[in-house]
Amino acid sequence: MQHRIGRYVLAGTAILMAMSAGLANAADKIRLAQNLAPISGLVIIAKQKNLFEKYGLDVAVSNFTSGRQALETVLGGGADIATTAEAPITAAALARQKIALLARMEYSDDKTLVSKASGINSAADLKGKRIGYTVGTGGEIYTLTLLKKAGLTKNDVTLVNLRPQDMVSALSTNSIDAYNTWEPHISNGKKALGDKVKEIDTKGVYAETFNLVVTEDYLSKNEKTVTAFLKAVLEAERFLKANRDESIAIIATATGMKKEELIEIWNDYIFELVLDERVLATLKNHAEWRLESGNAPSGAVLPDFHKFIFSAPLKQVAPDRVKIPGL
Repeated sequence: MQHRIGRYVLAGTAILMAMSAGLANAADKIRLAQNLAPISGLVIIAKQKNLFEKYGLDVAVSNFTSGRQALETVLGGGADIATTAEAPITAAALARQKIALLARMEYSDDKTLVSKASGINSAADLKGKRIGYTVGTGGEIYTLTLLKKAGLTKNDVTLVNLRPQDMVSALSTNSIDAYNTWEPHISNGKKALGDKVKEIDTKGVYAETFNLVVTEDYLSKNEKTVTAFLKAVLEAERFLKANRDESIAIIATATGMKKEELIEIWNDYIFELVLDERVLATLKNHAEWRLESGNAPSGAVLPDFHKFIFSAPLKQVAPDRVKIPGL
């Protein structure tokens, strides 16, 4: 009888432990809205190397073709964390949406690919040409900044709103003369169109940041979960920097790229989990551009981005990575 009672007690204890574990796992589920591109490399590594699980997280990933779609999904309640560039963040801030920027995880230059037949050799030659770009992304401000540096305005060109993945086809069919976007879509164009295209020199015109963003409400209710998420991403950064070849292979496979193609553009990506002055300056400059160009809600004013950057989770993970005074 005593042995039976012991077995019942042990069985009951096992059931309770299993139930407790199940509740813990349920509490730590995260829905990640991810722009499926190398710019999301750190979270791709974290997912593929099971680093989220290491920190007690069950991360379900939904893939998108832009950070704007990812952030819209979070704002609509369809996901918890978005990987997104600064353009969607400033749009949300100007619309007074309650978002919380957790950290930047990458930045890289936007670029311009042109048809050789178009006769475009520099930004000044874009005058009178048809240019593909993506409205509402960093590619839009890159396009207008590029034109401004060349002494042109949007009235001097024909702007064509395209998804990045549709740009190569548009250039190949002569629907556009050039397109402005981020990697790997420039590299994809070169591979697909060969000697019919070339990249013009626009280095330093605009570096697009890529960030992790949640809503204020989600953060207030799930700060421990968010902190665990950042721990996994920081470990992913360390892995990426210590294991270049394996990281390239993982990200290439996840994004559907050939490894050798990603190798060619790998150094364009600067991966680092951080909150620094680049984050703040990019957001401010982008918001100022929106206000000056009328690409903002009526009555909108320049936001104080200190109020949209929430440094507490990153400070718990790596205090030295928070480099913005006052945060």
